[in-house]
Amino acid sequence: MKKGILGILIIMESFFLLLSMAVAIFYGEDGWLSFLLTALGTVGIGAFCILLSRKGENKRMRRADNFLIVALSWIVFSVIGMVPFLCLTDMDLASAFFETMSGFTTTGATCISDIDSLPRSLLFWRAITQWIGGLGIVVFSFALIPVYEMKNSNLYSAEVTGLGLDKLRPKIGSTARRVLFIYLVLTGVCAFLYWLGPMNLYDAVCHSFTTIATGGFSTHSASIAYFHSSYIEYVASFFMLISSINFSLYYYMSIRRSRVLFTNEEVHVFCGYIAAAVAGFMLLFYFAPVPESAKDTLPMGFEETFRSALFHVSSVATSTGFSAQKFDYVSWGASFWMPTVVIMAIGACAGSTAGGIKVIRIIICAKSVFNELILMLHPRAVLGVRVGKQIVPEHKVRQALSFIFIYMLLVVIAMTCYSLLGADVDTALGSSISMLSNVGPGTGATGPASTFAGVPASGKWLMSTYMLIGRLEIFTVLFLLMPNYWKDRK
Repeated sequence: MKKGILGILIIMESFFLLLSMAVAIFYGEDGWLSFLLTALGTVGIGAFCILLSRKGENKRMRRADNFLIVALSWIVFSVIGMVPFLCLTDMDLASAFFETMSGFTTTGATCISDIDSLPRSLLFWRAITQWIGGLGIVVFSFALIPVYEMKNSNLYSAEVTGLGLDKLRPKIGSTARRVLFIYLVLTGVCAFLYWLGPMNLYDAVCHSFTTIATGGFSTHSASIAYFHSSYIEYVASFFMLISSINFSLYYYMSIRRSRVLFTNEEVHVFCGYIAAAVAGFMLLFYFAPVPESAKDTLPMGFEETFRSALFHVSSVATSTGFSAQKFDYVSWGASFWMPTVVIMAIGACAGSTAGGIKVIRIIICAKSVFNELILMLHPRAVLGVRVGKQIVPEHKVRQALSFIFIYMLLVVIAMTCYSLLGADVDTALGSSISMLSNVGPGTGATGPASTFAGVPASGKWLMSTYMLIGRLEIFTVLFLLMPNYWKDRK
């Protein structure tokens, strides 16, 4: 059963490789053969896994096996997905895997310095890897392959991790299809609005993929700044923000005409913190000390200052990582990049395509700390953590606190490793949080004006691992490292 499910997942990837092949043929590029051969090889590997599954494998699958399938599917997808990069560029193995893992995990970090020189089909493949990863490999499978629909949500929840799982429909396959429909509508509307501006249809489609997935890959080295358009920056900011809100809220609002989107406490806190961050960066533009060499790059006038602050906060908080005009927070000093790193760590809402710790965990942690302070004054008080109108179960509170602790511990470990590889403190801190929160650009040598091409191969493998851990929200991957998991399999 386990090999069969993995085989179906692998075969699904060939469909998207064939889409990239079609783009290559449309634009008359020679790379179509690489995509075709990769797709055929992918079908062969998937069919082989399904064949092995039918030859006597135990069809009963434990809940723990779901975590293994999800982690393996993301790794295998990245291994297969890097083949076009190896065929069509001069990238080495570590860089190709890093690029592909960055795509599927919607991180948006890149090793490519001259993106404009790449074939359009390969840029389309980069964009579509982020679009797949934004929704989730398993979620796509439930939505697109009816035979794959299972009677329980264990596999789905192993990928869609977090503090809860909202079943929008009685069966998990119906849930996935409904979520995919919302995802498609947002992508289509975003592409249309991009196309109304200075983007051509190809750029609009590719950027809509990476905007709704909050991934950040662009078809140009200059990212969004390439278009020199205030309109594009506002459109991108809007769709980055709405894609960082729990998708189930859109369902309830549109289908049941519910006001849940406007009464959700996490959304209220998220909007408040975005507004505060935008105001904070606007104040920094006016009053923060900036090196003399970077003063010419500061935005001028109220509208440009507001737009720059809005775009930057939207890009970082939603873990998208797009770059806009006149915004290199690294060159402006610590007063700009330090709050940027904090926003990277916090992230956006649970149940969205964004990364980071997530606002709901920050809310639970803050309320839990407040309760502890109350208990110091009133030891006999019976207090619970309430989010909205619901009391959060004690095990969910422990899970949120554990997540934040492990997140911080992993950042410290990554910083230590990066420092041993020769990175300075700024670069190590920004890169660690950026990879674990799936943001993309970091600080120091890996800031928005740089790439990860100069990172040693060992560093790229480590960053790729952190991208996967961050995308699957830590527990799914770390669960596989527990000795008891492998002991129970014997």
